[in-house]
Amino acid sequence: MKKRYKALFAALLTGALAAGCLAGCGKMDGTAGGKMKKVTLNEVAHSIFYAPQYAAIELGYFEEEGIDLTLVNGAGADKVMTAMLAGDADIGFMGSEASIYTYAQGAEDYAVNFAQLTQRAGNFLVGRQPDPDFNWQKLKGSRVLGGRAGGMPQMVFEYILKKNGIDPKTDLTIDQSIQFGLTAAAFTSDQSDYTVEFEPFATGLELEGNGYVVASLGTDSGYVPYTAYCAKKSYLAMHPERIQSFTNAIQKGMDYVNSHSAEEIAKVIQPQFAETPLENITKIVKRYQDQDTWKKDLVFEQSNFELLENILKEAGELEKQVPYEKLVTTEFAKKAVE
Repeated sequence: MKKRYKALFAALLTGALAAGCLAGCGKMDGTAGGKMKKVTLNEVAHSIFYAPQYAAIELGYFEEEGIDLTLVNGAGADKVMTAMLAGDADIGFMGSEASIYTYAQGAEDYAVNFAQLTQRAGNFLVGRQPDPDFNWQKLKGSRVLGGRAGGMPQMVFEYILKKNGIDPKTDLTIDQSIQFGLTAAAFTSDQSDYTVEFEPFATGLELEGNGYVVASLGTDSGYVPYTAYCAKKSYLAMHPERIQSFTNAIQKGMDYVNSHSAEEIAKVIQPQFAETPLENITKIVKRYQDQDTWKKDLVFEQSNFELLENILKEAGELEKQVPYEKLVTTEFAKKAVE
């Protein structure tokens, strides 16, 4: 694991885990019915990429399952994991690489993944001009605004480059100095040739005439376990009913987006993106539908987990395999589709 991640998660484990020992010791789920169970969900980003989650919120599926949900935007997997381990969030939603890093650092009450939402990368390569004949070889010698080292967006980007015979370190320049969520704004004023963007930033650059989507990382990377829900091992043990209810609600949201049109989905989730015009939301949802972004179920298969580990190894972020059986449980996801 690279030095910056060793430092990050060492600090995270000494500070957040100490706080978590105090904050995470609540009462176990009981059988007394009728009361809504409070759950704080900390998400890695607030993006249309996670449409099934927002459909579940807006369609009242969490309330149906007895969950009183508080949604917090953590703005980055490292921050989400810190909040969850400290007891400031019950469930974290992020790339599962964060749970692998935490376990590898020796955490005892580590994060366990219980539901996988997305099966494709959700970001896009944006260039200065439309390029219907784009191929990845065009990035040789270019300058690209990328993501932080060790995060899923950057690692999937490098994974695609390597698949296409491009060395991320020598064949192009990747600027990783810009904070998550600010690269689109930076792209409008700097000299980079490309930027890697999530939605709605990619579409926003197109509408402003400041950039054009030339490739989908989700399409070109293939199926990748991009984002999943996790909770501390102790929380899963103490609140299995709450986790099951949460998973049931997300599965209902997944069923909705997999059985409705982009137009219908956009109307449902629009309150979550009040500043984005409905036609833009529709366009983005359709873009994600076309690349088969969302799984049919939430089961995090072992083959997907091992693929993720291989991506981490190739990126130089993981020295040895970690056990799937410890970091993933499929119990709740399987029960949600029974």
